Amino acid sequence: MEAAAKTLALVAHDRMKEALADWADANSAALAAHRLFCTGTTGAVLQKRCPGLSITRLASGPHGGDQQIGALIVEGRIDAVVFFIDPLSPMPHDVDIKALLRLAVVYDVPIALSRRTADLFVAAGLLAV
Repeated sequence: MEAAAKTLALVAHDRMKEALADWADANSAALAAHRLFCTGTTGAVLQKRCPGLSITRLASGPHGGDQQIGALIVEGRIDAVVFFIDPLSPMPHDVDIKALLRLAVVYDVPIALSRRTADLFVAAGLLAV
């Protein structure tokens, strides 16, 4: 039986956007089969690096994009989140980020916060279709 396409949220803090773009580029064949939602600026970086991916861009994180992803989680529309966080830089919209992470846990949505954990999604077959 073939697995269905999933809906993934891809997000990265400013200093981590290139790292997420590197990961997405390395996994673009696997990601191409899925629906991708990104916060605005992250989505722009990924679209430039991986033009073959179909990405729905939401608002940027500080302008409500994190909350939009949280709402998609509550609606049951997100199957997994890849969020490359920058733990060493303070974020002015930290409460929004914490709310998104809390919702992922409350709704039992797998979330990868670094390249190694995102690689585990791939190794575990989460992106297989």
